[in-house]
Amino acid sequence: MTISYQNILVAVDGSKQSEKAFSEAMAIAKQNLASLYIVSIINEVELTHSAYAFSKIYAEEKEAIELEMLKKINDAKEYGIDSIHAVVETGDPRELIGVDIPNKEQIDLIVMGATGKGAIQQALVGSTTSYIVTHAPCNVLVVK
Repeated sequence: MTISYQNILVAVDGSKQSEKAFSEAMAIAKQNLASLYIVSIINEVELTHSAYAFSKIYAEEKEAIELEMLKKINDAKEYGIDSIHAVVETGDPRELIGVDIPNKEQIDLIVMGATGKGAIQQALVGSTTSYIVTHAPCNVLVVK
């Protein structure tokens, strides 16, 4: 590897491919002594439009993500990564993972799975990944 990465973003959503991406990102971060940004996005499009249901589903989703994020942070610490940042946002995963967070945090590598876990994402296989590969300001590693 000729490039030395300093800030690595890994997108996680609970899918098998994001778990593989997380493992790969930890290995790269450890090898480069890099900071690891573990990012999970609550996709508003996949939530219902009803105000009551939205708030209930959103709260449940956020709680589940926060618990999963704590587990990921502990896994990364046990793996030997010293600099770990957890990011949980609500919005469009394509823009947040592919443009906004990388620019804000000076990310130089994004690691992500080829597809996500949601039914809508399965119908749009690769659309988020394709968008990020095309628009990201840095290298993108897609894990299958």
